Amino acid sequence: MKHIILNIEGMTCSACSNGLEKYLNKQKGVEATVNLVMATASIDYDDDIVTLEDLNKYVKEAGFQSSGERLKSGNSKSALYLLLCFAFLSIFLMYIGMGHMFHLPIPNILNKMLYPKIYVSILIISSISAMIWGFGILKNGIRNMIHRIPNMDSLIGVGVIVNFLYSLYNAYFIYIDQGDLDKIFFDSVVMILLFVKIGRYIDQKNKAKAVDAIKNLVTLTPKQATILVNNKEKSVTLNEIKKGDILVCKPGEKIAVDGKAIKGQTHTDESFITGESKPVSKKIGDSCLAGSMNYDGYIEYEAVNIGKDSSVSHIVDLVVNATNTKAPIARIADSISGYFVPFIFIVAVLSLILNFIITKEVSQSIESLVTVLVVACPCALGLATPLAMVVSIGNASNHGLVVKSSEIMEQMNKIDTIVFDKTGTLTKGELEIVDFKIKDNYNKKDVFKVLQSIESKSNHPLAKSVCKNARKIYDIKNFKEVSGKGVTAEIDNITYRAGNRKYLEDFKIDNMFLEEEYNYSKKGESIIYLWNDEEVIAIFGLRDELKETIQQTILSLKKMNKKIIMLSGDHENTANIIASELSIDEVYSNISPQGKVDRIKDLNINKNVLMIGDGINDSPALKTATIGISVSNGTDISNDASDVIMLSDDMSKIIDLFYLGRKTMRVIKQNLFWALFYNVCMIPLATNLFSIKLNPMIASFAMVISSVTVVLNSLRLKGNGRK
Repeated sequence: MKHIILNIEGMTCSACSNGLEKYLNKQKGVEATVNLVMATASIDYDDDIVTLEDLNKYVKEAGFQSSGERLKSGNSKSALYLLLCFAFLSIFLMYIGMGHMFHLPIPNILNKMLYPKIYVSILIISSISAMIWGFGILKNGIRNMIHRIPNMDSLIGVGVIVNFLYSLYNAYFIYIDQGDLDKIFFDSVVMILLFVKIGRYIDQKNKAKAVDAIKNLVTLTPKQATILVNNKEKSVTLNEIKKGDILVCKPGEKIAVDGKAIKGQTHTDESFITGESKPVSKKIGDSCLAGSMNYDGYIEYEAVNIGKDSSVSHIVDLVVNATNTKAPIARIADSISGYFVPFIFIVAVLSLILNFIITKEVSQSIESLVTVLVVACPCALGLATPLAMVVSIGNASNHGLVVKSSEIMEQMNKIDTIVFDKTGTLTKGELEIVDFKIKDNYNKKDVFKVLQSIESKSNHPLAKSVCKNARKIYDIKNFKEVSGKGVTAEIDNITYRAGNRKYLEDFKIDNMFLEEEYNYSKKGESIIYLWNDEEVIAIFGLRDELKETIQQTILSLKKMNKKIIMLSGDHENTANIIASELSIDEVYSNISPQGKVDRIKDLNINKNVLMIGDGINDSPALKTATIGISVSNGTDISNDASDVIMLSDDMSKIIDLFYLGRKTMRVIKQNLFWALFYNVCMIPLATNLFSIKLNPMIASFAMVISSVTVVLNSLRLKGNGRK
């Protein structure tokens, strides 16, 4: 199966997106999800059965237009100019049609009482012009009715066409001097289409704001970069860069592609990925993220990931795919919308019949039919959930949280238990020497240099921690690693060994550092001894430090009545020390990856569990939890198995996610309430069977207000979720 996200033009309400989704899913070899807010169709298709041309054809058959892959922008200036022209025309029609009521001076030639035929001719020309302007609405509406997937355009189209044809019929009698101007509604045709167009223009502008966070990610990387060819700088476009090329980045420039620094040192701004504004130090061997700004140094870096393989591209894909998923609450709104349009047609026809029975007036009956069709607004109902989700997920990505599914934002409100992995989650995952004792007759600087030299060839995490700041080391010979114990090597014909006490005891050497080992172990430190064939030279205590924000984060989570559990593969003593410092009451130590999975399965029976881990060793546990959050460095997210990726070490982002999830659901419920409340109030009034009556122009204006209300309410989610 292949996957593609197509940009779709012509969708105006949830009936459109639901109808297109159903039509696409009827086709053999196609599985589609249509997103109204993003105006996209996320499609998985069997390329042995279906081609891209077939997909474009299916979209067209359903009454819409495919304009290629996602995130294209149209020309909004021409749309604005046309809006202004027809707004001026509408004001002019109101002036000549109603000016006499306010005693406004009207030229005799335009006076409808003196020259009704000229007045009607002006209205006919104006309404035909408006229908040409809004032809896309009328065509889309009729085509969707033919395909039996009626939408908002169908309501508008039928209302406008019925209004126009009835007015045209009565205009004939005006021309033969037998007609009544009160039965002419051409001006309503113009006003209805104007208000619909205004509403859609506002919707598009505001929906564009909703997806700004996603579009901004696409434009992060520079259009050009500098590569080194035969030690000479050459300016190239991103398309010309190949994997393995050496690139140059100077102060004030952006990193063009994901790479690895091979020369120089600098600080970069990675806030667009991690949400952290603090500059990140970059030196030889460090990873560089495409789109990050180089602050103050010159570096050369090797291109590692380019094009669609870059971190930014993966994040865009994850965020866009997340907006193409549907939360359970969205499916409820979709279900309502699916029945809404047919229901409105039934109400409109009943209104026509009842008005004619009561009043015997064809014009009033037709007006009630048109008003019901125009006032009904599935737009607001259709936008209520997806627009809020798009804004929320985009906002989360701005804060360094990549949410992979809309469902997560809803599930966050049900979480009552939070399980933390220890290493790399509660702690930094980088052991540091925090305590040491060296035999009196040895120089501290030399001892550290010896330790780093013999550990430099090892891949053990402890060895990497010891060597991470090593600058100059001795040449070593006969290096050997003893599994589970330590390493040995020769320096200047002297054999040195480094490792744990179990390894030291193999050599029957007197250990004068037992008291230090006891004290260091009591503090949860890992132990390394250094010795030669004659004596123990030194003891080192290494400790994994807590992350800076973790204590305040756990305190905040407890205030939110969340149960906190720690799972760790470390020794009981080490795990208990960390748990004590963080006031975590429930701890499971010496636990294997499978043990973590089993424990979360037990918790899932009665709880909704959020698991936070490092995304690699904890992948099975992350998948087992209700929601899995992994802490990533932004460069390996393509293989991440979690539901949410946290792109920084700031654990307080978890609090942001809880607040954002809560606020998102509150906004969605408000949107659904106002959308339903609007229709419950306005549709009965539109039937004109009650004392308060509406006309099509007022109905079209009210319809615009309902959609704009939902859009503006959703945009409140663009701020920080946490007060």
